[in-house]
Amino acid sequence: MAKAARKSAAKAVEDGGAVERVPLSRDRVLRGAVAVADAGGIAALTIRTLAQELGVKPMSVYHYVANKDEILDGIVDLVFSEFELPEPGGDWRKQMRRRADSAREVLRRHPWATVLLQSRLNAGPATLRHHNAVIGALRGAGFTVEQTAHAFALIDSYLYGFAMSETALPIHGPESVADLAEEMVRRFPVDEYPHLFEFTTQHIMQPGYDFGAEFEFGLNLILDALASSLPHDGSEPSQ
Repeated sequence: MAKAARKSAAKAVEDGGAVERVPLSRDRVLRGAVAVADAGGIAALTIRTLAQELGVKPMSVYHYVANKDEILDGIVDLVFSEFELPEPGGDWRKQMRRRADSAREVLRRHPWATVLLQSRLNAGPATLRHHNAVIGALRGAGFTVEQTAHAFALIDSYLYGFAMSETALPIHGPESVADLAEEMVRRFPVDEYPHLFEFTTQHIMQPGYDFGAEFEFGLNLILDALASSLPHDGSEPSQ
C-alpha cells in the first residue's frame, strides 16, 4: 500500500507539481476557467493560465477539454446555469422580471460573459433549459410564436445592452458617481453644453443617484408594452 501511495503521489507531482486534494475533472476545469475569466477577462483565459489556476501542467487540461472552443462552450453553459428560470404558470411579467434581475446579477459577477452568451454554436444543457423555459413562459402567457420571438429578442437586447453599459461605465457604486461627474464637468465649457451641464448637475450629481436603478424602469416599460400586445391580459401594468 505504501508503494501504491508513493506512485499516486509521484503521478500527482508529475501532473501538477503537487499532490492535489481535489481530483481534476471536467467540471473543475470549467470552473477554473470561469475563475480565470472573472479575474482577468476572457482574454486572460488560455490553457496555460487555466493550468496555473488548477495547479496542473497544461497537458493535463487536455484530458478533459479538447481545445479553447470547448472551454468557452462549457463556461457559457455554466453562466446560463446560474440564471433563475421562469416557472410555468403565474404572472408572466413577474417571471420575466425575476429572470432578468437574476441574469443581470450573474453578468455583474461574470462581466466577460455578456458578449459570449449569444455567440456559441454548441449549446449545453443549461443553455437549452434556459431558452426553453423563457419561450415556454411567454407561450404560456398567450404570446404567439412570432410574438414570443419579438419579446425574447427585445428583453434580451435590453438586458445584455444594459449589462454591457454597467460594465463599461467608470463607476464603482453610487458613492463614486458625484466625484466622476464633477471631474467631467470641469473638462468642458458649460456655455457650449448647457443641457449636458443641467443633466449632470441636477440629476447625476444628486445624492442617491444610481445608474443601476434605471434597469427596472426600462424593464417595466418593455414588459408593459409587451403586455399591451396581448389580446387578453388580466394583470395590471407595473407602476
